[in-house]
Amino acid sequence: MQFARTLPKELVHRAAIAEVFLTDAERHGEDEMRLAAQLPRLHPFYDDVLGPRTHHDPLLLLEACRQGIFVVAHRYLDIPLGHKFLLRAVEYEVPEPAALVRGDTPAEAVIGVRVEHRTRDRTGVTGLRLRFTAAIGTRQALLARIDYVWMRPQAWTRLRAGQRRALGLSDPPVALPGRPLDPGRVGRRNRANAVITPPHTAHDGVRTARLVAATTHPTLYDHWVDHVPGMLELEAFRQLALTAALVDGAVRAPTALPVRLRARFRRLAEMDLPLECRTAPVVPGADIECTLHQPGALVAEARIGFADRDPAGPAGALASLAAHARV
Repeated sequence: MQFARTLPKELVHRAAIAEVFLTDAERHGEDEMRLAAQLPRLHPFYDDVLGPRTHHDPLLLLEACRQGIFVVAHRYLDIPLGHKFLLRAVEYEVPEPAALVRGDTPAEAVIGVRVEHRTRDRTGVTGLRLRFTAAIGTRQALLARIDYVWMRPQAWTRLRAGQRRALGLSDPPVALPGRPLDPGRVGRRNRANAVITPPHTAHDGVRTARLVAATTHPTLYDHWVDHVPGMLELEAFRQLALTAALVDGAVRAPTALPVRLRARFRRLAEMDLPLECRTAPVVPGADIECTLHQPGALVAEARIGFADRDPAGPAGALASLAAHARV
């Protein structure tokens, strides 16, 4: 597979070439594909980390897989570029944390893709569940599944109009203002990369914060969409769960990596309604449960597990903590 140039940005639904991580795609049968990805050495969002940048962010590899869902649909199922896509569920685990250790050159990942399920209606295939196996060199760096659907632009317009009308919202949506928490609390240097407000902890241990949707963010809002993107919802879960894990002693530092995640998206998140992110009380040894709510509705839910980066040995602490659970 080649790593010399990126795939066309339109094919992976990105506006900026710098946000395209896939460099190649091959088909190896009806249900098997392979993707190639080059991971940037210093990405302004995924590599914004306090302290030494010892490991690649698992969510960066997940984003490469997410870009792959469009390649499979457009290139191999002939779904037109104008169709709209919705995430239904995402899950991943890091089976070999040492594979995430950064080197002196850009990391090149080969991602195996398998179609596990096809969603159909009377018009044909309308969605897929894909299994991804991402390897860097000889090591498995990420195992993931993404379940998603697509629809014609006319159907999308009806869906969006119906949901917004039911919520009493008008067009165009304008994101609610909000001031994010100190980025250092979630292991970031740049305040623009903090996506939740300062959290509040209730007497029962439930933590809450508002999601801040900054529509000018060059990665999370690479191009305009009229709702909160799924990857922004996952980042809000990561950041609030991280604050909980840190306060309760489940991790030592705010630079801990999210080595496991399982999320389900229930409905589109409206950026012009308050979006409250919640974590259940932290249970020692268990992944942290998170939910996202807008008035009157559950938007998304997730479970996320962390592992500290070990400055004495980059893979050691991660390996010991990641080994006890599987997606």
